[in-house]
Amino acid sequence: MARRASDEADNSRRVIAVDKLVPPKMRKRFESQGIELICADLLERKDLDALPEVPNVVYMAAMKFGSSGREETTWAMNTHLAGLVCERFWRSRIVAYSTGNVYKMVPVDSGGAKEGDPLGPIGEYAMSCLGRERMVTYFSRTLDIPAALIRLNYANELRYGVLTDIVLKVLAGEPIDLVTGHFNAIWQGDANAMLLRALEHVATPPLVVNVAGPDTLSVRRVAEEFSQLLDKPVTFTGSESPDALLSNGQRGHKLLGHPRVGREQMIRWVADWHRRGGPTLGKPTKFQVRDGEF
Repeated sequence: MARRASDEADNSRRVIAVDKLVPPKMRKRFESQGIELICADLLERKDLDALPEVPNVVYMAAMKFGSSGREETTWAMNTHLAGLVCERFWRSRIVAYSTGNVYKMVPVDSGGAKEGDPLGPIGEYAMSCLGRERMVTYFSRTLDIPAALIRLNYANELRYGVLTDIVLKVLAGEPIDLVTGHFNAIWQGDANAMLLRALEHVATPPLVVNVAGPDTLSVRRVAEEFSQLLDKPVTFTGSESPDALLSNGQRGHKLLGHPRVGREQMIRWVADWHRRGGPTLGKPTKFQVRDGEF
C-alpha cells in the first residue's frame, strides 16, 4: 500500500521492509513490486546500526504467540527492542504498533475502551506491550521524536483473524466457546491505511490512537451468519461473559479515516474464501484467551 501510494504520487520514495528471515518467495514478491528487502536481526546492534537512515519508520516488530514459557524473549522483543529502535532512528518519525491488550476488559455494552481510559494489561505479553509504549514515549520525550502509538484490535483478512478462527470451527463442525462472546474486527487493508495516515499526525509525546472497527461483534451472531452462508450447522458451549477486551475506535476514525469495509462485507468475503478452500496462515488469534497466556 505504501509503495502504491508513493508511485501514484509520482514520488521516488524508497520503501524498505526489514525482517530477520525472508523466504525466497516473499523476497521475489516484494522486489517485483519495488520494495527493498533487508535481512536483519534487530536485537543485534550491528544489524540495527547498519540499516539506512529513513524519514519514516513503521515499527511492527513484536512477539505474541509462544510468549508463555519464553517470557524473557517476549520482553526483549516487545519492550527492550523498542528503545533500541528509538535510539537508532531518533531523527525519524515513528509510528509503532501497540495493541488493545493494554486495556482492561470492559462491559460489552460500554462501546469499548477509549484512549484515555485506565490501562490494565493482563499477562506478560500485554504488560510487555505496555512496556513498548513506555519506551517509545520516553524516547519521544527525551530525544524529541515525533511518534504515534497504534492500539490495534483486531485486524482481519482472508487468511487470518477472529473471523477466520470462527469460520474454520463452523466448517469443521466444532463447537464454539462463547466465554469470550464479543470482539472488535477491522479489515487489514483499512488498518494499514490508518497506520500510514498516522505518519501525518505524529507528536511529542506520542499520539495514542485506537485502530478498531466501529462495531462490537457477537461471536454467536457471527457464527450463525457463517452457518447460514455455508449451509453448515453450528453448536455452542458456555455462555457470554459480561465483559471483553474491546476498543472504541471513534477517535481513530475521525483522525485517520473511517474503515471502508464493513462487518457484512468482511463476513461474506471470509465465508466465500473458506468455502473455496482458500489457504490460511495457520495462526489462530487466541482471542478467546482471558488470562493473558499466549
